[in-house]
Amino acid sequence: MKLYLITIFSLLSFSVFSQSFPVTKSDTKTISKFGITFQDNYTWLENMKSEETKSWTNAQNEVTNLHFEAIKKDYDIVNKIKDYNNYSSNGLPTKKEAYYYSKYIKDKDKPSCLFYRKDLNDESVELFNPFKIYKNTNAVLMDYSPSKNSKYVACKVSLDGSDRNEIRFVAIEKIKELNDLVSNVKFSKMEWNQDDGIFYKQNSNINNFAKDSTYQLYYHKLGTSQKTDKLIFDATKTRNSFNYFTKNDRLFIIEYDKHTDSKNYYYALLNDENYKLEKFIDADDFQFTFLYYNNNNIYFSKKDNDWGEIRSFNISNRAEEKVLIPQIYNNLLVDSFFLEGYIFCKYKTIGKNYVIAYDTNGTFIRKIDSPDGTDFEIKFFDSKNKCLYISVFSKTISPQNFKLNIETGEVNHYYNNYLVPKISLFPLDHFITKSISYKSRDGKDVPITIIYKKGTVLNGNNPTLLEAYGGFGIVSQLDYDPALLYFLEKGGVYAFAAIRGGGERGLKWHKEGMGLKKKNTFNDFIDAAEYLIKEKYTSPEKLAVSGASNGGLVVGVAMTQRPELFKVVIPEVGVFDMINFDKYTVGNYHLNEFGNPENKQDFENLLSYSPYHNIKENVNYPTTLIITSENDDRAVPMHSYKFAARLQNRDAQKNPIYLKTLDNSGHNGKISNYNDYFEEKANFYDFILYHLNK
Repeated sequence: MKLYLITIFSLLSFSVFSQSFPVTKSDTKTISKFGITFQDNYTWLENMKSEETKSWTNAQNEVTNLHFEAIKKDYDIVNKIKDYNNYSSNGLPTKKEAYYYSKYIKDKDKPSCLFYRKDLNDESVELFNPFKIYKNTNAVLMDYSPSKNSKYVACKVSLDGSDRNEIRFVAIEKIKELNDLVSNVKFSKMEWNQDDGIFYKQNSNINNFAKDSTYQLYYHKLGTSQKTDKLIFDATKTRNSFNYFTKNDRLFIIEYDKHTDSKNYYYALLNDENYKLEKFIDADDFQFTFLYYNNNNIYFSKKDNDWGEIRSFNISNRAEEKVLIPQIYNNLLVDSFFLEGYIFCKYKTIGKNYVIAYDTNGTFIRKIDSPDGTDFEIKFFDSKNKCLYISVFSKTISPQNFKLNIETGEVNHYYNNYLVPKISLFPLDHFITKSISYKSRDGKDVPITIIYKKGTVLNGNNPTLLEAYGGFGIVSQLDYDPALLYFLEKGGVYAFAAIRGGGERGLKWHKEGMGLKKKNTFNDFIDAAEYLIKEKYTSPEKLAVSGASNGGLVVGVAMTQRPELFKVVIPEVGVFDMINFDKYTVGNYHLNEFGNPENKQDFENLLSYSPYHNIKENVNYPTTLIITSENDDRAVPMHSYKFAARLQNRDAQKNPIYLKTLDNSGHNGKISNYNDYFEEKANFYDFILYHLNK
């Protein structure tokens, strides 16, 4: 404690004359691999739970928090964005099995609670309150799943932000918590066998940051101890990952062979208490995506159809397949929903999202468009009135609820006693949203969404925030953000680039940004920044960039390759030490995405862009705020620790490098309660506005 206080005191004294860099120990280790030798001075920070590391991160937080307090003299937007949020409209509840479910905040300093309604217009009833059970403000309800006949609901809870959770159960009619407790659950759905029990994945890690060991599928029967749970599937020896779900009378398991990239498909009958697995497809090389099962038919899409399609075959005859819904070129099939005798397909193009209703034979029924610049979520279908209920939103428009009549095509706003009309915060044309594309350096059309306040003069002098994700084939969704409204109101420009590595333009778009082609992802992002500067949206002195998770890697690479392009950089929960990413938690599952550091060609490619290893001693990098979480067991915090340490401890670094480690949080950040969530949102935009307007 004494050493820690001395460090803080010297640190604060130092900050009067220069930057607020905590003193960081340099412990040089020489590393040699594949004939390449280099030094690493901060391997000691890989011991993330040590007292030495904790003291160092505490000192870093002290400096960062003091800076946030100083910024608040000029910018303090938390109350304003809370006002924006309070006046925003709410989306529809989610229907699961028989009832409608919503999560509501009762106390702004405590986690949200699960409520349900039997009818859409009923008053909501509290069903599960994590704080009442745990007396812990960090106990967050991550997911919930009602049983087949809506007799029980399983609730998955994270206690400290970690991906390792536990499951509790509630009897819905009595609103009574059961005694059952299932712990050490990770990356797991809660798939019911009727109303009798659930299938779940169990994690066996002793150290949360060690390589992940979630290789076992168990069945928990209600009213029994977890100690007696039945092991259904075990991939411990092969270390293959797998997925699973229940549908009708069967449990399905899809096993991914990590060596051959093929899949094995199994099923077990739910009425067989032994759950004997039958393999119905062996070493599938077609790489199809399993979508749905009904009446002995498997519905799927093939990976050689880039934009997405739907086919089917009978489970007893794999050879005879038929195309139900062919792909629509340049229109991405984002998701499909098999509901009450219909197939609803959500499609995405640049700036446009729409839904097409088909019958179960693939016959076209109706297409309904979402307004330009908006996205939507399909919530549920009511077979009685033939209406599909959706929530429409954008970055600047809070959820607006509609019901779409599939038979007539009629579209109407939906309101009821608790979803009441609200006066919009701004006129619908208050903000301009452009959905366009720019040319990458190798001639690809990369989609980019640009948003700014109507009347903003685009003279190259606008504070601008550029974001991206660009990984794992994920199709990014631009969710409503009340905090962004303040930034735009202050003359800011927001841009999101759908760079390669993501899935916004189909399967090939992902493949062109993975493995040995991962550099396309980073090049696309840098090209987006240059496009915004060239087109006078902003300038290097007015440009901030941010990204989370894989997006954190993207901005980490961009700032180390082209530091002169950016004024402010905010990487969140990123991966920066790319030659060691596979040693921790889920990294071993990401070898296809990034490459294998144990392979010479992959190692050399990873080292060529790894942000941590490409920091140059003679470069003054942009003002940077690195954000991580102490319990992040997906992108472990050592990446952020080492990246911050090396950036700070160089004579050439004159711009400040701040590190913020969120306590009692994981990969999703501060989400446990309303006040903490918006405080962090405010810090983010306060920081950007302060430094871009200096």
